[in-house]
Amino acid sequence: MTALEAILRRDRAVVALSIAVLTVIAWIHIVWFAHTMSIGDAVVTGMDMDNMAGMEMGGNASDLTMTSGWHLWTPIEFLVMFAMWVVMMAGMMTPSAAPMILLYARVGRQSELQGKPLAATGYFFAGYVFAWIGFALLATLAQWALENTLLLTPMMASASRFFSGILLIVIGLFQWTPLKDVCLRQCQAPLMFIQQHGGFRRDPFGSLSIGFRHGAYCVGCCWALMGLLFIGGVMNVLWIAAIAIYVLAEKIVPSGRWLSRLAGIGLGLTGLWVLGTAILS
Repeated sequence: MTALEAILRRDRAVVALSIAVLTVIAWIHIVWFAHTMSIGDAVVTGMDMDNMAGMEMGGNASDLTMTSGWHLWTPIEFLVMFAMWVVMMAGMMTPSAAPMILLYARVGRQSELQGKPLAATGYFFAGYVFAWIGFALLATLAQWALENTLLLTPMMASASRFFSGILLIVIGLFQWTPLKDVCLRQCQAPLMFIQQHGGFRRDPFGSLSIGFRHGAYCVGCCWALMGLLFIGGVMNVLWIAAIAIYVLAEKIVPSGRWLSRLAGIGLGLTGLWVLGTAILS
């Protein structure tokens, strides 16, 4: 047995190391994106202050609109934002998917006669990632729409307390829906998921398909929580980390369903308070 073959036989260790490396790389890029965006926001803010001063000296509102942070995205800007969302989803969701991916590798080791489940596990993870890439595209389109309706600031946080309040209420209510229950159950029970969806698949398409299906359930479970990024700031690193930790806890804590319901109550009440203050102000 060669050294490479010996390493590959320790497939779960290889998978775990790969997940850890990918997560670290994703978070490095998240921090880099956040730093880059903060520099750009500082420049935009400075420009807006100059524009406001110009308006006081005889300028008009159209001058501010033309030079402020709100503008139609170019194709390059759209691709950058899309890449940002993809990296962000990789950093946030890979840790919570680790138990499922490691179990898939273990089941593959036990059922694969040739003892080479590593490639199939890679296809499974690729399918999972494809599901979140699809969500990243939708999130990018949502961000584009919100920015062009002036509901997001140039710093990619909510510009309206009405919008924040309504979004918090919607996210809170979703935590109590049957769809949330179904999707969360699939994410909480990896072995049950594998058994219900045909078991370990040796062929690339089969592993890719079951990985995509698992990713789709995770998207269905967590899509609403990602909406919180539009409130606290799309590239707010602490906000991103808090959501990622909560998503992980929701999936691995035995009472994750009640955790979800409690979070729903908290989000809903917070939304009502924010909406109430917006109406009364």
